[in-house]
Amino acid sequence: MDTSHLPALPLSAPSAPDIPLHDIKPLLEVSDYSLYHFIGVVAAAVIVVAALLFWIWRRFVQSRKATARKIAYAALKAVDFSDPKAAAYAITRHGHLFEHDGERQREAFAHLCGLLEAYKYRPRVEMIDEQTRGYYENFVGMIDV
Repeated sequence: MDTSHLPALPLSAPSAPDIPLHDIKPLLEVSDYSLYHFIGVVAAAVIVVAALLFWIWRRFVQSRKATARKIAYAALKAVDFSDPKAAAYAITRHGHLFEHDGERQREAFAHLCGLLEAYKYRPRVEMIDEQTRGYYENFVGMIDV
């Protein structure tokens, strides 16, 4: 093969400063924000976990807190039937809080109050009968605290 008609190439390639760059721009400094993004994600996760723990703690504390319903229910269950007049007044006083829980509770409480009327407003009353105690136990059994 005859290579005499081809121009002779230099033995060394031209270096980068010798080549003129017309359309290529120099490299730019790219700032790295990945550390800030990581810190932001970690901070957001910490805030979410803290809020979740606070919510769980608050529900736990509030569930153990004595409410008016819990106090009235405990007083209703602890009615002493040895004094029938005081028992009738206590059942009526504490039962009003649970009267509006539903239609069944309203009817049961109204019937129980009707039975307890005989034990109120008199100077001397006899002991509360078994039928009235049965309605009392039924009413207390219906209560959801």
